[in-house]
Amino acid sequence: MEYTRLGRSGLRVSRVALGCMSYGDPSRGFSAWSLSEEESQPFFAQAVELGITLWDTANVYTHGSSEEIVGRAIRTFSRREEVVLATKLYFPMHDGPGGKGLSRKAVFEQVDASLRRLDTDLIDLYQIHRFDRATPVEETMEALHDVVRAGKVRYLGASAMHAWQFSKMQYTAELHGWTKFISMQDEYNLIQREEEREMFGLLADQGVGAIPFSPLAKGRVARPWGQQSARSRNDPAGQRCDNDVDAPIVDAVERIAAARGVPMAQVALAWVLRNPVVSAPLVGASKPRHLTDAADALLIDLTDDEVDALEEHYTPRVPQSYR
Repeated sequence: MEYTRLGRSGLRVSRVALGCMSYGDPSRGFSAWSLSEEESQPFFAQAVELGITLWDTANVYTHGSSEEIVGRAIRTFSRREEVVLATKLYFPMHDGPGGKGLSRKAVFEQVDASLRRLDTDLIDLYQIHRFDRATPVEETMEALHDVVRAGKVRYLGASAMHAWQFSKMQYTAELHGWTKFISMQDEYNLIQREEEREMFGLLADQGVGAIPFSPLAKGRVARPWGQQSARSRNDPAGQRCDNDVDAPIVDAVERIAAARGVPMAQVALAWVLRNPVVSAPLVGASKPRHLTDAADALLIDLTDDEVDALEEHYTPRVPQSYR
């Protein structure tokens, strides 16, 4: 495993992150394809063996169950000080006024709820899951700064928004001397590259590290075109990646992987990792090979010709994870 600082911060993370949306009690809703605690345990053990130290979850994943499972997994398979623990808030957890969004009430209520579920005294990286149009930016950034000052959170991150929204939040924090974001969790893969237009330039300028989700486009670029996983058939988010215009991109991944004698996932992840603003793509492992493929992708140095082949058929599109 390789390690890097998250952006220009002092926080050192593995170049591959464990995405924990796949782990949780499916009976609580959110995702019918979630793996139970028993089913998910081998992936936490494998992450420790591979040296993957950044573990990312969210309060809304199976409505708190993912956080509970992650908290217990840290105690079972590792030690708290050896894991960079990341979670998020924004989406509804209950109908009350503090149950969703980024108001001061929501930030204070949800951070405490996450700490209880994770059974820890602090969160290493606390991220806003989306931009809250209903709450003044000043209110959100001051509340986030206050949970840092209270010792409940060490660093702040953001996720899935327009570059102007992220810039506004960063500037507001700087203007008032509040804690700024060190990370951006955005969708980035071979068939969704819109972050390259504005966001990645802003991240480079601000010294913010990208921790992309869906680096394999819900598995779309990890198998030949025409093949579909069981999750893709049941996951509306995965079905967004089924667009025939992307077939030539997947075909290019398949050709390069075959020529190198490696799985397609390694080629697709190697392409994501080569972007200088990317600190650690999030890998949501549901099969043992998913994490080993991600770790092995660090060994692949794509040639200029291979990169050109992977990129030449890209078609601009509207980002799907936010509007």
